This record gives sequence, C-alpha cells and structure tokens, in this order.
Amino acid sequence: MPEDERDLLVAAVWLHDIGYAPELRETGFHPLDGARHLESLGAPRRLVCLVAHHSGAVYEAEQRGLVTELEPYEREDSPLLDALIYSDMTTGPAGQRFDFGRRIDEILVRYEPGSEVHTAISRARPYLGAAVERARARPGG
Repeated sequence: MPEDERDLLVAAVWLHDIGYAPELRETGFHPLDGARHLESLGAPRRLVCLVAHHSGAVYEAEQRGLVTELEPYEREDSPLLDALIYSDMTTGPAGQRFDFGRRIDEILVRYEPGSEVHTAISRARPYLGAAVERARARPGG
C-alpha cells in the first residue's frame, strides 16, 4: 500500500466487523450497521465506505433487500479495498491464518445453506477470489 493509505487500511481491517456489536445492530447486516455507526462518529468517509463494502457486502445486501440502504456508501474498486478483502478472506474468526479456499469453506460451514450469508458468499466467491489474487500480485503482496 502507498504509505499515505496504510493507516486507513489498518483502521479498516480493525473496524470492518464492528457492525456485529449487539448495541450497534439496526438492520442485522453488519457492514451497513458498522458503516452507519462510524459515520455517526464522524469517521473519515473512505473508512466508512470501506467498512460498508468489505468482502463483497453488496452480494449479501442483495440477499437481504438492503441494496438501496448500501447505495449512499460509494464502493471504491481499488488496491485498498482489495487489501481489506485479502485481510478478511485469509483470516479466520479467531485470528487464525487461512488460505482463501479454506476461509470460504469455514464461512460456508458456519452458515446454513440457503441463509443470506451462505448464498451471498457462494455468489461472491469469484469476486472475492479475484480481489485476493490482485492483492497477492501487488508488490509486497
């Protein structure tokens, strides 16, 4: 990452799942709930949008009927978003290091077939895999 974007990436990696906190739950869709919370705190717009769109969030928004609610948060197709996706898609829920395939499998086992998350991750797999590969292909990746 360019030096001027590293702090933003670190913040996004740390905060991307903040919307899982029960006290922040509004819609039950953690990328949107997290982005709304960060926005209410006056967080930088790019951070808010990265949280809103981490790891193919639009695929799950489609399953939940929340695309319209996600639209105000611009998605940037950038090395920064790829790096955030890479971080999420190569780290397990307890911080363990996974390769991409194992991480996807872990998610699919945790969520029942037919659930919003299972369906969304299944549909997002090619998009997520491409982002992981782009991140790996960059210098230092």
